[in-house]
Amino acid sequence: MQKINRKDLVEVVAEEGHLSKKDARTAIDLVFGLIEKSILNGQEVNVTNFGVFTPKTKQGRDGTDPKSHQRIKIKEKKTVTFRLSKQLKAKLNG
Repeated sequence: MQKINRKDLVEVVAEEGHLSKKDARTAIDLVFGLIEKSILNGQEVNVTNFGVFTPKTKQGRDGTDPKSHQRIKIKEKKTVTFRLSKQLKAKLNG
């Protein structure tokens, strides 16, 4: 499976959108910056026909240290889930 990074995205957007690489990089940075800002503010980000980024808080819980096998407290932490849109899921599964 091939990986695509930010540099690859910039090149494709520049070529497909008939933009300079600088303008493409600026556009991509703005989009990802807005997604990041929204998630950090606890807002869900819904990209039509792509998917939904949802910030979640995992509750603290009791656990076991795998090395010492002692009981430990696992702190509450924040994470993000991503759910594919129905359209993208259908395309993925052919």
